[in-house]
Amino acid sequence: MLAAKGIVKFYGALEVLKGVDFSISQGEIVSIAGSSGAGKTTLLHILGTLDNPDQGEIWFGEKRLDTMKSKELADFRNHHIGFVFQFHHLLPEFTALENVCVPGWIAGRKTGELEKKAGELLERLGVSGRASHKPNALSGGEQQRVAVARALVNNPGIIFADEPTGNLDSANATSLHNLFKQLRDELNQTFLIVTHNEELASMSDRVMHLKDGRWMHPATS
Repeated sequence: MLAAKGIVKFYGALEVLKGVDFSISQGEIVSIAGSSGAGKTTLLHILGTLDNPDQGEIWFGEKRLDTMKSKELADFRNHHIGFVFQFHHLLPEFTALENVCVPGWIAGRKTGELEKKAGELLERLGVSGRASHKPNALSGGEQQRVAVARALVNNPGIIFADEPTGNLDSANATSLHNLFKQLRDELNQTFLIVTHNEELASMSDRVMHLKDGRWMHPATS
């Protein structure tokens, strides 16, 4: 589904990624683990087309991503990739339902159809009763579920989650990972997760460890 070959990334003279290969299949949950500075988030951002590699190729099915222009990439991201971040990034002036709708509005979808889809997602994720609340009235766990609903609203092929449990207590963290597994089982949703949390990473189908810009051996990809 998504594959990368020979990904190299420099920041100045520092080589952050040193020829990384990676692949993930439809319906798979893969976690990338490793210490701070290992290159995990850099790799996630490159695979998610938020940053460009200095060398290497990225393919989504038959479509090569690393050669696309920025406008084409932005459109591709909006339609095919969902993102969940540690700090939610919900818009404070919007309700939970409106926050979920934002990627759909960017895609030009009709509001009625979009609000119906957003409401269904909030119900599936157990926060439909909070649809009219703004982020400051939601708990951390509720905010993260709204962020997951937002990531799902355009039916993306893959969701990238960057330390999605980093701001949650252990109960909510476990709940979120269980939610990812449920969405995989029910919707065949694909997840790539960057995490420091080895216990939660172990709940994935596959865990890959990055160290100093390379996969630790034995590397599986």
